[in-house]
Amino acid sequence: MSYIIQLLASAMLAILFLQSGLDKVIDRKGNRAYLDGVFAKSPLAATVGPMFFVVTILEVAAGALSAIGFLLLLVTRNATLAFWGALIAAANIVALFFGQRIAKDYAGAAALVPYFLLAITAIYFLAER
Repeated sequence: MSYIIQLLASAMLAILFLQSGLDKVIDRKGNRAYLDGVFAKSPLAATVGPMFFVVTILEVAAGALSAIGFLLLLVTRNATLAFWGALIAAANIVALFFGQRIAKDYAGAAALVPYFLLAITAIYFLAER
């Protein structure tokens, strides 16, 4: 049963973070404009550029590690890369949550909670025991 949870959680994180990260790469201008607006009246307004870069890198890394980890899990049952993908995903979600709370985007912050629970669940099931 835990093997199925490992596979499904890794697949979900791969889809979530690859789509989000690649969208930031492909539509950099639109995503950056959106974030500039979200953080315009927050103490983080001057840091949107570096934050955007870091979040993009973390999202693509989490998605790629989760995707490759999913394939390795499927073929070899080795969960190491999927575990690291889930860990980076969780760290990224915490960073996003912090930013949205600071920007007083409480609905956006609340929407991240299910994704965080997914990442934490994945970490738990993917950790070597």
